[in-house]
Amino acid sequence: MAAAADSPPPPPSTTAPPQAESDQIKKPPPPNLAPPPATYVVRVPRDQIFYIPPPGNAAKYEKFSRGRERRSFCCRCCCFTLCLLFLLIIATAVSAVAVYLVFRFQSPSYTVTKVAIHGMNLTSAAPISPRFDVAVRAENPNLKVGIYYLKESSVNVYYDGVMLGYGVLPDFYQPRKNVTVVRATVAGSDVVLGDAVKTKLRNAQSRGKVPLVLTVEAPVKFKVGAVKTWEITAEVKCDVVLDKLSDKAQIVSKHCDYSVRLFG
Repeated sequence: MAAAADSPPPPPSTTAPPQAESDQIKKPPPPNLAPPPATYVVRVPRDQIFYIPPPGNAAKYEKFSRGRERRSFCCRCCCFTLCLLFLLIIATAVSAVAVYLVFRFQSPSYTVTKVAIHGMNLTSAAPISPRFDVAVRAENPNLKVGIYYLKESSVNVYYDGVMLGYGVLPDFYQPRKNVTVVRATVAGSDVVLGDAVKTKLRNAQSRGKVPLVLTVEAPVKFKVGAVKTWEITAEVKCDVVLDKLSDKAQIVSKHCDYSVRLFG
């Protein structure tokens, strides 16, 4: 028993256990892998998003943009023109009212005082070339307004819608509170009258009532003090009934209407 106790301990074993041996084998390092991409949500205000068209549509987009700009410019020009025209109409109306209130403007009056007819041959089938010597009485009743009658006027004579002659009025100035008798020659050249029109004219002459229409268009300017207005067109239409178609014709009845065109 004592000898067993005095025996030396066994020498250490040179063989490592299997687990320890496996730990001594170094494993290769794992490959350098990139981390998976992360997902981000970015919120951008809508008014800061800019659209860039594809290259194929760039030309179309540019053309469309230029067209929109041109339309916008045209719309602005139209609005400006309409506003300017509206202001001009208002200013003209205000000026007219002011002139009427300050100067008590009264419309001139017109009447036909004489019509002498030459060359109205209704028995021949050939065209006629009549001449009308017309006298028109123009009255300016205004106390502070004069009237300039300008060139480029016209005087026409009609029967049943057929123009028998054309003429012009002389240009002249009519002062305030004035009556002027204007004479004009109205002539027609190779006027062709149908058989029906000639028959109506002969019947009207036999009754002693030949209705004619005399029209006058005259550009005028009104003078208020030292100021002249722009050019205004005065229009006169007179219905005149004569007893016959000759140089000794007498006026049976007459009525004239007067109007103006402020522009044109």
